[in-house]
Amino acid sequence: MSPGLRVVVYPPDAKGGRRVRCDGEILGRALGPADLLEFLRWAGLNPDTVRLDDPLLIEWRGGGPAVWTPGADGA
Repeated sequence: MSPGLRVVVYPPDAKGGRRVRCDGEILGRALGPADLLEFLRWAGLNPDTVRLDDPLLIEWRGGGPAVWTPGADGA
């Protein structure tokens, strides 16, 4: 894993997609964990070893890795 790499996953939009940013660059819109892992692979991480609940790697906004529905975070 690249040291210092920081990923931000934004709250689900109206269709359940979540914007993904890595070190300030938008990687795309993930529709689920598989999409997110693919974006992380593009960023140079091994998707087989990434933990989606690792707070040192991923900052989840608007709900954690299980939230892919708008408003499902209780907000």
